[in-house]
Amino acid sequence: MHIEAQEHYGGEDKNFDEDGRTKRTGTWLTASAHIITAVIGSGVLSLAWAIAQMGWVAGPAVLFAFSFITYFTSTLLADCYRSPDPVHGKRNYTYSEVVRANLGGRKFQLCGLAQYINLVGVTIGYTITASISMVAVKRSNCFHKHGHADKCHVSNNPFMIIFACIQIVLCQIPNFHELSWLSIVAAVMSFTYSSIGLGLSIAKVAGGGHVRTSITGVEIGVDVTATEKVWRMFQAIGDIAFAYAFSNVLIEIQDTLKSSPPENRVMKRASLIGILTTTLFYVLCGTLGYAAFGNDAPGNFLTGFGFYEPFWLIDFANVCIAVHLIGAYQVFVQPIFGFVEGQSKQKWPDSKFVNGEHPMNLPLYGSYNVNFFRVIWRSSYVIITAIIAMLFPFFNDFLGLIGSLSFWPLTVYFPIEMYIKKTKMQKFSFTWTWLKILSWACLVISIISAAGSIQGLAQSLKKYQPFKGEQ
Repeated sequence: MHIEAQEHYGGEDKNFDEDGRTKRTGTWLTASAHIITAVIGSGVLSLAWAIAQMGWVAGPAVLFAFSFITYFTSTLLADCYRSPDPVHGKRNYTYSEVVRANLGGRKFQLCGLAQYINLVGVTIGYTITASISMVAVKRSNCFHKHGHADKCHVSNNPFMIIFACIQIVLCQIPNFHELSWLSIVAAVMSFTYSSIGLGLSIAKVAGGGHVRTSITGVEIGVDVTATEKVWRMFQAIGDIAFAYAFSNVLIEIQDTLKSSPPENRVMKRASLIGILTTTLFYVLCGTLGYAAFGNDAPGNFLTGFGFYEPFWLIDFANVCIAVHLIGAYQVFVQPIFGFVEGQSKQKWPDSKFVNGEHPMNLPLYGSYNVNFFRVIWRSSYVIITAIIAMLFPFFNDFLGLIGSLSFWPLTVYFPIEMYIKKTKMQKFSFTWTWLKILSWACLVISIISAAGSIQGLAQSLKKYQPFKGEQ
């Protein structure tokens, strides 16, 4: 199973932790950066649309409710990194291993399936979203040059190829521990484009002009039919629920932390900082975006051309989104790499191709260990996800569905079940009952947002049919 190498290195070696792995150096700061990079995806830009569906009361209330649920379940999960004791127990390196150590076989397989489908989906979605932002830069310049009446059609594919080429290089970073610099850059980028979006919204609100907003959001009979209103609310609740989810990489982030002070304490602090920061940005971007655009808020208020001028500022914001997604892609793809490479090493322990490290001197980097299996497998993964992204440009609707299906098991169900088992909680006690109610309520939310996503997907497929005929 795991490489138990204490006897190999000696527990006292300064360069290694007690489990024989290279000494972890992460702090609450690097963990917070990883969390902010993972959580503040470009989903922040669709929050104005989500709040427009629900209005001034329900919109912010749903945002706060999910920030609390995510923080609460992440604290439960942080205590499960080591088992059986949260401070001195044996480390579990991935979410799946945590579930195996606490809940056993069948649930471990279900967790692995949910986690890796979700991670693969996110990496494909990010390839599409980054290309949309790069295309927006080109279109913005075209509108500036030729006027807003021009069609300015630009293909996404060349930008997906550029994104994939950058990822092939970055994917050669061996593991999560060496990613903290990229996460800090990405976190700064997400603050930058969110702040630009905020600034533009404030300027639009201050500039006057009448926009329709209401306590209940888009109006039946004016903006949408009653059925559309219901579906859109389902979708909006789903969008907000997944805008916070980072449980699928939480354990991997915790595994980068140094062991003193205890990892679970540091992780809880990092989760609090990460989620408070995110909630502040989400509420500001969502409410100010809604104030600026009203019930006609676009799905993405930077690429949806709610703003045309100043065009250079929109361009800069979209470049920031693309750079942020380059970093976020790495945060989500590293657990997949870790899993496949770990399994391969177990299966072929004597293979030179899988296990051989060849030192190389790289200019500006210094010594770098090349592993042929790692280079080929990681590059292939990036190429395949880029091809899928080009074939299914409406994949982001799929992502809503994948998100809704994995939100409940990964963010709510497993952390709660593990906590109940760990604390040997009595059935039908007060806390047990509340935790179960929370879990069932989140399952219902997952189901209704999955229904909303399927309906959204059906609409997108309809839209794409005539488009194919035109080509």
